[in-house]
Amino acid sequence: MSAINIASVNVLDNPTLFQNPLQLEIQYECLYPLLHDLEWKLIYVGSPESEKYDQVLDSVLVGPVAPGSYRFVFQAEPPNPSQLPQDDIVGVTVMLLTCSYNQQEFIRVGYYVSTEYWDEELREMEPPPNPPLIDRLCRNILADKPRVTRFPVDFDAVTPAPQPQSAEVPAAEAVPAEMEA
Repeated sequence: MSAINIASVNVLDNPTLFQNPLQLEIQYECLYPLLHDLEWKLIYVGSPESEKYDQVLDSVLVGPVAPGSYRFVFQAEPPNPSQLPQDDIVGVTVMLLTCSYNQQEFIRVGYYVSTEYWDEELREMEPPPNPPLIDRLCRNILADKPRVTRFPVDFDAVTPAPQPQSAEVPAAEAVPAEMEA
């Protein structure tokens, strides 16, 4: 059983200029206390040809994590275009949000990211500007179609305490909530 359940990930400020920060609102719940922090990472896949162009945009440690519900906004700087192949800047790529516990990744949320020119004239230009005009590009994260992958993780080998079983109360003995003291 997982100690962490991701309730939602909302992409904020989308679509936006390529050079604007990325912002994700993350909501999750912890089912039992954890001994270590959670590590959240945001990774931009720079090229389908090689992982050497992938950029870890930011990582953040969150903890200690006690049982309960949590929400935070994860903001990261955009990818550095000088570290991307010129031919891969405009087009479709992938962004990954990962969460690890004790250096074990337990969830990965992947999004397709479309980068194109705001200006229709530049979008239709043949051949396209080379090098790309970074200040004229927009980024659209396809937030409604994430790809979620879960991995088994040993969350401290701690089993949550058994929850008390509620017995069914016959209808005649049930007390409406507003009448309880």
